[in-house]
Order: sequence, then structure tokens, then C-alpha cells
Amino acid sequence: MSHTYAHNLVHCVFSTKDRLDLIRNPDELWRYVTVLAHAKNIHVLAAGGTTSHLHLLILLPQTMTLAKAMQELKANSRAGCARPHARFSGRRDTAHLASANRKEQR
Repeated sequence: MSHTYAHNLVHCVFSTKDRLDLIRNPDELWRYVTVLAHAKNIHVLAAGGTTSHLHLLILLPQTMTLAKAMQELKANSRAGCARPHARFSGRRDTAHLASANRKEQR
């Protein structure tokens, strides 16, 4: 055999801490993560979720490990949530987002 083909589909679920309803606009987050994934050469076939979690069905590139893909998506999706125009429920346990917003305003 001269060629090797791989088609790795992965269902990913990202959840807020304690599954609290902290994502006010899930549609905006799905779009943000889809664009982010495209920039990292990760194809998002489907995205969905609710105010407490995000589902992604991705096609993992042959040259990328699953751990690296998850690291890229999770780390940068949190940055998308911390954007100043993103809205949250106002619970006190979102204090970590305030520091991210202060950094963006500098």
C-alpha cells in the first residue's frame, strides 16, 4: 500500500464550571470557535450547545494530535467568552473574566 488515509471525527464537549449557565449568547460562541478552529486548520462539521456547554464535531487533521487540538480550541474559546461584548448572567463566580476584560482594555 502506497498511501495512508485517516479520517478522524471527534465529538468534543466543553462545559462551564459546575455547568452553570454562564454563556448568554451560545450562537456567538459557536461562530467564534468555528472561525478559530478554521484558523488552526481544524474543520468544524457541526457546533451546538446551550448556555452551560458547547458541542463540536471536528475533523481532526492527520498531522495534529487530539491533545493539541483540544488545547488550541479550549484555551482560545475561553478568550472568546471574555470579550467585552460577550454577556454573562452576572454570577459572582465569573470574577476570573473580569481580569481578562481589564487586560483587553489596556
